[in-house]
Amino acid sequence: MSLWRTKSVEASIADTEEPEHALKKGLGALDLVVFGVGVSVGAGIFVLTGQAAASSAGPAVALSFVIAAVACALAAVCYAEFASTVPVAGSAYTFSFATLGELVAWTIGWDLVLEFVVGAAAVSTSFSAYLQVVLGQVGITLPAAVSSREDGLVDLPAALLVLALTAVIATGIRLSSRLNQVLTAVKVGVVLLVVVVGASYVSTANWSPFVPPAQGAATSGGGEEGVLLTPLVQTLFGLEPSVFGVGGVVAAAALVFFAFIGFDVVATTAEETRRPQRDVPIGILGSLAVVTVLYVAVSLVITGVRPYTEIDPADGAPLATAFTAIGVGWMGSVVAVGACLGLVAVTMILIIGQTRVAFAMARDGLLPRSLARTDPRTGTPVRITVITGTVIALLAALVPLSELSLLVNIGTLFAFVLVSVGVVVLRRTRPDLQRSFRVPAVGVVAALSVVACLYLMLNLTLETWLRFLVWMAVGYVFYFAYSRRHSVLATFPARSSGSSGTSRS
Repeated sequence: MSLWRTKSVEASIADTEEPEHALKKGLGALDLVVFGVGVSVGAGIFVLTGQAAASSAGPAVALSFVIAAVACALAAVCYAEFASTVPVAGSAYTFSFATLGELVAWTIGWDLVLEFVVGAAAVSTSFSAYLQVVLGQVGITLPAAVSSREDGLVDLPAALLVLALTAVIATGIRLSSRLNQVLTAVKVGVVLLVVVVGASYVSTANWSPFVPPAQGAATSGGGEEGVLLTPLVQTLFGLEPSVFGVGGVVAAAALVFFAFIGFDVVATTAEETRRPQRDVPIGILGSLAVVTVLYVAVSLVITGVRPYTEIDPADGAPLATAFTAIGVGWMGSVVAVGACLGLVAVTMILIIGQTRVAFAMARDGLLPRSLARTDPRTGTPVRITVITGTVIALLAALVPLSELSLLVNIGTLFAFVLVSVGVVVLRRTRPDLQRSFRVPAVGVVAALSVVACLYLMLNLTLETWLRFLVWMAVGYVFYFAYSRRHSVLATFPARSSGSSGTSRS
């Protein structure tokens, strides 16, 4: 039964008041919206937009973003209710601990490690690709051996970026927030410039057909390799492997879902928000609305400016390349600079998200509790920040983006499924809790969220599923070898929701 023991909401909130384990509250609604926009306007808009159009959806990639946004919106309202009711660091991990039990909480916590660590590494490699475009325009070429994991031995720019941002994050949440505001303002300005300038070069002929006819997946290979690289839904139901068409649009939605993890990060900062009951829902839903409009607009511009058949799926900077190809070189330069700065912000926020999840898990004893100590001056968990930054830097230096982004998608979608289930469970088990934000028609919305996320997960490749299952298996070995015995609920059972009290013993 210890696998299903839950931690009371009151105990979770009481944890935030312990001086040596308390995070400093310094964020408002605007900070959260900017965090959400800052983490979402990055690799998705500057990289995945062109790649998904070229390989899966054509001009209909705009519809792929809408599909992904709808799935996110359903999950977002569930996050908003949870985060405003239980304003504690850890996001989906904390919510699951209060509703579905310790084993599920560990599962989602380990899953969030995958989401944030791999996401930050993937985005930092995108930064490296755009940085080299910028340097190339001023005549600087980095040695191939240290400029990319795809063609060389190590991606040094990506690793150095992560280490520098780790130092910034360790100094405090306010500095990180202010840096994010500046970087986000610049990149949103660049995106708006892309839409305004690009609109005058759009040829509507490039949008015809808007949904390209389905065709065989020639790039998937044959035999066992072809099966691994085919969307799981095609393997399960014996469908003929294909790209483009309606199936390609949905498959692209599963790919570009990487772009919509921003509001998840907003939820991880609930404990550092001055008025979480009001500001967290604003941050989550406001940022999602802004980025959806930006993504759709940019995807229409890039496929209108350049035929999707001429976009290289392997191009690490497709938006800049598109403008350069039509003779607007200066715009390509602006996009490259904006992308560099924007991807810095995305990487930073994902690192913050991971440190807060690991901090919450350490405070609960599922990771060593020594990692949950905060610096009395900065109010940040410096130890876990340094460890997180080091791991992400190594991953960014040694593993290419193409091997990372789909793992982030499946991890994020899995988290959304558990949060959608958990919000219904908490409504039934704790109807007495004050909820400043409530999901309308919660049963229907949560069910639709689960169905939408599961379907998108099925559109990821079998190879991605296998890697995800291996990652989760490693996590369960750690849980049963260490976390179960060191959990605070094993030491202080009174803090469990199933106990008659919530004293801290």
